[in-house]
Amino acid sequence: MNSKKLFTFLAAAVGLLVVPLFAQQLGNGPVRIIDLALLYVLLALGLNIVVGYAGLLDLGYVAFYAVGAYMFGLMASPHLSENFESFRAAFPDGLHSPIWLVIPAGAALAALFGVLLGAPTLKLRGDYLAIVTLGFGEIIRVFLNNLEYPLNITNGPRGIGQIDSFHVFGVDLGKSLQIGDYTLPSVTLYYYLFLALVVAGVVVCYRLENSRIGRAWMAIREDEIAAKAMGINTRNLKLLAFGMGATFGGVSGAMFASFQGFVSPESFSLQESVMIVAMVVLGGIGHIPGVILGALMLSALPEVLRYVAGPLQQMTDGRLDASILRQLLVALAMIGIMLARPRGLWPAPEHGKAAPKAVK
Repeated sequence: MNSKKLFTFLAAAVGLLVVPLFAQQLGNGPVRIIDLALLYVLLALGLNIVVGYAGLLDLGYVAFYAVGAYMFGLMASPHLSENFESFRAAFPDGLHSPIWLVIPAGAALAALFGVLLGAPTLKLRGDYLAIVTLGFGEIIRVFLNNLEYPLNITNGPRGIGQIDSFHVFGVDLGKSLQIGDYTLPSVTLYYYLFLALVVAGVVVCYRLENSRIGRAWMAIREDEIAAKAMGINTRNLKLLAFGMGATFGGVSGAMFASFQGFVSPESFSLQESVMIVAMVVLGGIGHIPGVILGALMLSALPEVLRYVAGPLQQMTDGRLDASILRQLLVALAMIGIMLARPRGLWPAPEHGKAAPKAVK
């Protein structure tokens, strides 16, 4: 690595470390928006493996997000002890799972659901695959909404509350941390946890992209029949793509549950899944920096537009609902960007073009 790249990486690292400290001067609200934006980056990186690398259009990705969130909600709340006598006898105070157990468990459970989704869809492509995955996402949400009777597993539409915050190296991320005369609030502590996970996710994605498996995924994306003719096991690699992408969703869901302290089926609607797909497409399919940019923009844009929608609502004497107006502004911004940049804000470099001829 040359000195220029090293300097760029060090400057970026310092910038990322001090961002919440400056944002904190405006209150906890801006830092909370940044925290949620990092979770969306992690989700977009996972979906990019499925859509960007393997070329499998998945509209039910939010299901893996929900699976990870509810898994942690059950593992770190009194819900099971309150509703099952046998569980109360074994764990009278409820489960309080540590983060070192939650991250592998969330990744493994979501990967299992990813393989279960991928197995029946191996022969589907394009729109048909999108419809099936969309249905899978809605089935998971409906199950979460109705698994209250006869056994109360998910608490139905009321959701699961009293979820523990994470403890990392003895530090409770749900409480402020006092360092000398300076206080780091809970949202800032969660920022550093989410940032570490995003950095780990980026490293994994880069390694996958340049690996034999990543190149096989891209071959399937470009022409599945040709890839199969060249000896690539398309079935196993498709299942691996679904499973690997789902792990990111499961870990993100567990982080979301701990951060919010509450989960309900409303947080995992079809709109969330479509928004994650839009982040990947808007940023640049298959290009990690573009995906990160798209996720940051689309997750922060609705919050920024709150300050625009309010005055516009007042100008119309309240005839326009602020939330609907905000969605309209987001849609217009997306349409404008896609018209100006059809391949995304930061697309991957084009390959396969002939080199320009040298002028004699």
